[in-house]
This record gives sequence, structure tokens and C-alpha cells, in this order.
Amino acid sequence: MTTPEPRDTDVTPTPRAAASRPLGGDAVHGGDGGDGGVLGPAHRALSIGIVAVVFLIAFEATAVGTAMPVAARELHGVALYAFAFSSYFTTSLFGMVVAGQWADRRGPLGALASGMAAWAAGLALSGTAGAMWVFVAGRAVQGLGGGLVIVALYVVVSRAYPSRLQPAIMAAFAASWVIPSVVGPLAAGTVAEHLGWRWVFLGIPALVAVPLVLALPAIRQRASGPADPGAPVPSFDRRRIRLALGIALGAGLLQYAGQDLRWLSLLPAAAGAALLVPSVLGVLPKGTYRAARGLPSVVLLRGIAAGSFIAAESFVPLMLVTQRGLSPTLAGLSLAAGGATWALGSFVQSRPRAEAHRERLVVLGMLLVAGAIAAAPTVLIDGVPAWTVAVAWTFGCFGMGLVIGSTSVLLLKLSAPEEAGTNSAALQISDALSNVLLLAAGGAAFAALGGGAIGTATHTATTTGSHPAAFTAVFLPMAGVALAGAWVATRLGVRGRPVVPE
Repeated sequence: MTTPEPRDTDVTPTPRAAASRPLGGDAVHGGDGGDGGVLGPAHRALSIGIVAVVFLIAFEATAVGTAMPVAARELHGVALYAFAFSSYFTTSLFGMVVAGQWADRRGPLGALASGMAAWAAGLALSGTAGAMWVFVAGRAVQGLGGGLVIVALYVVVSRAYPSRLQPAIMAAFAASWVIPSVVGPLAAGTVAEHLGWRWVFLGIPALVAVPLVLALPAIRQRASGPADPGAPVPSFDRRRIRLALGIALGAGLLQYAGQDLRWLSLLPAAAGAALLVPSVLGVLPKGTYRAARGLPSVVLLRGIAAGSFIAAESFVPLMLVTQRGLSPTLAGLSLAAGGATWALGSFVQSRPRAEAHRERLVVLGMLLVAGAIAAAPTVLIDGVPAWTVAVAWTFGCFGMGLVIGSTSVLLLKLSAPEEAGTNSAALQISDALSNVLLLAAGGAAFAALGGGAIGTATHTATTTGSHPAAFTAVFLPMAGVALAGAWVATRLGVRGRPVVPE
């Protein structure tokens, strides 16, 4: 939903965060240079192909939340609702690290092709699932593919385009997220309501072949093999892969324990924590967990903002469908305007005049996010109009645009050139890990207060009962987390001289 600034090849973007890149007049035509820019004869097929890949990933990422309530009810798996989101983030985190090393050593072609195949296979598995656990497994496969693909695409850009054209193709990537952010939820709601939720998943894999046919030959010609064919190919960084695997497995065990809610679940919870904690400490900047001033707080804030917002947003369509009786189409419409206001917030923070006020803008952004999340469960009161969520979410998305764009800018300012890649990867790991953990926590609270009893096996908006406490237990704690982020935003090291990273 699950959003990116141009980063090192070890980084994959968070859905929606892609809209934080500034869009300019060169977003399509790039520089001149005699080859016509990114749509000139030399780059046309490659540009259309890889932008189409990003568009498909963006559309699915923004559409799936709308279809999820119907899928979870039909599969009698509302208790695992959060798991269906967090499993994607868990495996994409591992795929991100593997893809960065794979592409650096062997070229991006293998990672991209394998990632698209896994992504499509995951969609097909989820779309044909007869049980919720199969659906969740499909989302996990899809996430692994998504992590491989996005990182591989950045390597393609770095190798296949001259430096003067790279900003243009990156801006085209950003533009590919804006339209799906606006129309994706509405389109998915319409499809789920009239054709069935399965077609939201099954309708996309058939389209994957088109951009690949365009892009793969050009990638093979321009960006295959190691960057320096004459140099010996270095071995994979096994320590980094082990840490990524430890994070993924640890987060998965914690998610399982949170959904099971039995005394025996303490065992996988303890094992998950034992794997997760040292792995996270090994990949995040020293002092992140205690909000040390400067770079550690930037990395921490990124996770707080993304995790609290995505965890809350994931439950908005389910709440509107099951508690207020809205159709999936109208529930999707409640999130549609957020894509535009997210882009607006990103644009505002990117203006030169905003630089002197960046810390205050970030604090304002987190307060808007906290307010939007806290306002969402007011629609559980019958007298409050359902459209209140849509209004609140436009302000929340504007705040996210301010925060996500600013954290990317600050990361580069606080990083030495030789550390930019490692720190960028840490920023994205904080983002993805927070999504996983807060979704797991929210899902556990939701299930503990009876949320799993919500749902029917039909495509209608009827429910089996009202469970306002289950939804409140998700939204209010996430609003508290976002409010804590407003305090972290005062420790970013942007007043006066930047703080040197620890």
C-alpha cells in the first residue's frame, strides 16, 4: 500500500512512498542528448516495459486492501486478516536483500525474471485459494517476488540509462504509483463487488507477459552480467543474508504467535524474538532503538510512520464493509483521494523554501497521521457519517507525504557517500519491519477482542455482528505510535549543524 526515493540497489520501495518523488516536466522525455530521452529509439521498449511493471505492482498494491475484506470473509479467515498483509512485507524484506546482491554480482536479469514469476505465482495462488492459510501463503510468495523485482529495476536503471536520463525514468516510476493510488481501490472494489474478489488477483498475472516481452531483451542487451565483466565475481555476503533471514523468520514466528493467542504460542514468540532482536540490531544504525539524535532517529521515524499508517489503513476497508455496511466499491473510494494528497505533501516538502522548516513539517506530518488514525474509528458510532474516514485519510496521507519524503532527504544528508547504500537499506528495513510488527500486533488485538467472528461467506455487505472494540483496539494504539513519532521527529538533527551518524 501498501511506497520511494532513488536509493541504493539494496533498497525496495514501500507502496505509496513512491509518490514522494518530485514529478517534473522531464518525467517522460528526459534529457535531449540526441537519442530522444527515455522514450527515444534507444530506450523506448525498455522504458515502456519497466514502467509497465511498476504500474502493475502499484495497482495490485493499492487494490488488494479493498478486495481483502471480501476475500477474508469468504475464506472464513478474518482472524488472519492482518497476517495476509504482513506476510507480504516479511518475505519482500528477505527478497530485497537477496536481489541486491544477486543483481550486483550477476546482473538484474535473473532477479527480475524470477521475481516477476514469483509475484505472478503468488497472485495466482491467492486468487485460487480455498482456505485462508493458502491465501496467506500466496501473499508470502508474492512478497518475495515483489522484493526481487523492485530492487532489480533500480539496478536496470543504474546500468541501462545514462546519468542524465536516470532522474526522468525515476520520475516515471513515481508517476506510475500516483494513478493506481487514486483509482486502484475504487477499481478493485468494483471488480470484487461485481465479478468476485478472486479476479482482483487473477486478472493481473496474465498482464505480466506484456511488459516482460518488451523489457527483457533490452535488459539482456544493456544490463546483463556483472557490472565489471573483467573483475572476479565476489561471493554473496552471507552475514547480511543470514541477518535478513533472521528478521524474516523472527517476524513470521511473532506473527504466528500473535494470531494463535494460546499459551503454547509463547514458544514461537520467544523463538521469534530471539531471532529478530539480534538481527535487527545488526542491520540498523546504532542507537536506533533509543531514538539517538540524527541518523538513528531518521531511521526510527521512517518505521514508526510507515508501520502505524499501513497497519491502520489495512483495517479501514474491513471496518467500513463489515461495520457500516458499505460495498467494497465505496470502501475503496474512501481511500482513493489519499494518493493525490500524499503526492501533494511530498511536493510541499520538496520545495526549497521548506528546507528551513523541515523539522516542523515532519512534526506536523506525524500529528496529521496520528489525528487521521484516531479519527477513523469514530465511524463506528452510527451518527458519524461514513465519509468521515475519507476526509481524515486525505489529511493523513498529506502528512505521510511530508514525512516519507523528508526522511529520505535527511537520510542522504546525514550519510557519508560511502555509507549511503547501507543507510538506505537500513531505512527500508525499518519501514518493512515496522509494517510487519505493527500489523501483527494490530491483528492480535483484533482477534483477541472478537474480530475473527466478523464475516460471512457471501459477497454482500452483511455482517455477523458488530465488533467496535476489535477495531478500536487497532486504531487507537496505532494513533499512539504515530503520536510518539511526532516526538521522534524533534530529534532528527536538522536544527543547526547536522549530527554525525553514530
